Amino acid sequence: EAIGTLAGGIAHDFNNILFAMLGYAGLVRASLPEGGSQRAEIDEIIKAGNRAKELVRQILAFSRRSEIRFQNMTLATLVKETLKLLRASLPAAVEIRERINAPFATVWADPTQMSQVIMNLCVNAAHAMPQGGTLLVTVEEAQVGEERPESLKSLAPGTYVLLRAADTGTGMDSATMERVFEPFFTTKKVGEGTGMGLSVAHGIITGHDGAITVRSEPGKGSEFTVYLPMVKPGEAAGEGDAAGEPPGGPERILFVDDESSVVDMCGRWLSRLGYSFTGFTAPLDALEAFRARPDGFDLVITDESMPKMSGMTLTAELFRLRPGIPIIILTGYFGALTEAQARSAGARRLLGKPIEPAELAAVARQVLDETGPA
Repeated sequence: EAIGTLAGGIAHDFNNILFAMLGYAGLVRASLPEGGSQRAEIDEIIKAGNRAKELVRQILAFSRRSEIRFQNMTLATLVKETLKLLRASLPAAVEIRERINAPFATVWADPTQMSQVIMNLCVNAAHAMPQGGTLLVTVEEAQVGEERPESLKSLAPGTYVLLRAADTGTGMDSATMERVFEPFFTTKKVGEGTGMGLSVAHGIITGHDGAITVRSEPGKGSEFTVYLPMVKPGEAAGEGDAAGEPPGGPERILFVDDESSVVDMCGRWLSRLGYSFTGFTAPLDALEAFRARPDGFDLVITDESMPKMSGMTLTAELFRLRPGIPIIILTGYFGALTEAQARSAGARRLLGKPIEPAELAAVARQVLDETGPA
C-alpha cells in the first residue's frame, strides 16, 4: 500500500512534467519544415518522452494504481521494454534471453496489465533460480484448432500470440502445478512472496480472453505459456492515425491546472487551433470567473488533483451555476478518482495525463460537437 501511494504521487508529478515537455516539443515540431534535421531531433525528444510515459504506466501497473485501457499493441515491443526495466532488479546470476519470432504480432490488451504479467512471470522464474540460471522469454504465433488440450479448452479456435517464460530453476512436481495459480499459494519462505503473482497473472490473462499454461519437472525448470488472441492485420490501429493536425474551432474554453507550464502550453495549442482560451492555475479563481460569466464558456477542461479544490469539487460547483456545461477532467493517475465517479458528477470525459496535446484538442472538439455551442 505504501509503495502504491508513493508510486501514485510520483506518477502525478512526473506526468505533469511529461505533459508539458511533450506539448512544447509538439509546438516546436509544428513550426519546423518537413524533412529538416531539427525536426528529426525534435522527433527523438518526443520518442524519448513517450518511452518515459510508458515507464510511468509500468510503475503504476506494478503498484496496481493504473486504469484499464485496452488497445491494439505489439506484444514483442512491450516485452523488450519490460525486460529492460527488469534487468536491473533481477539477480546478476540470472541471464535473460529473448527470442522474438513474431515481432509485429498485435494483440488487443491493456499494456500496463500485460507488463504486470511479464514482470510476475519473470520474477517468479528468478526466484526459482536462487543460484542463477537462464530465463528465456519467447514471443511467437501459434494456431489453436478444434482439437486442443484440456488446458486450452476455454480458447476459441484461431491464431494466438504466445508469450513464453522458461527457466532452468528448481522446477515443480505435479501437486504443486495443480495449485500454482491459486491465490496465496506459495512454496517460498516467509517474506519472499505473497503467493499472488501467478494468480494475478492468471486473472489478467483470463480477462483478455486468453489462457496460461505451465509445464515443469523437479530439477528441470518450468515453462509458463500465455495465449492471447492475435488481432488480424486489417484490424490493427496504425501508429500514425492521430498524427495529423486536430480540428479546431471558435469556441471558448476555460482551462484549469495548478501547473503554470501546463496551462501555458495548452493555451498555445488550443489558441493556434482557433479556440478562445482562458486559463487559471487556481481553481477558486476559475470558479469566480465562471460565476461572473456562466454563459461565457463553451467547455471546461480541469485537472483533478489541485490545492484547495479538486477537479471533481470544481465540477460540482460549475454544474450548480450552469447545469450541463461540458467538462473534461484530467488526472495524473487513477487513484481515488474513477470514471464512474466522474460520470456520476456529470463529467463527459476522463483522460489520463500525459495524453498528447493534440489528442486533448481532438477530444475537446468531439465533446463540443456532441453537445453543441450552447
